[in-house]
Amino acid sequence: MNRIKEVLETKGLTQTWLADQLGKSYNMVNAYVQNRQQPRLEVLYNIAKILKVNVKELLIDNELTN
Repeated sequence: MNRIKEVLETKGLTQTWLADQLGKSYNMVNAYVQNRQQPRLEVLYNIAKILKVNVKELLIDNELTN
């Protein structure tokens, strides 16, 4: 699972904006945000770079959610 949605909301950014920055469709970014699909590792790093956060901030520790 990822925290892309929370980071976007905190920064006041939209999924459409992120899709444009990534060069991906809105539907693909929405799938990432809704945790229906997880981005490949290189895409996750690219998202972190675009959002100016450490990639660890985009991840949820599964041990903490159980």
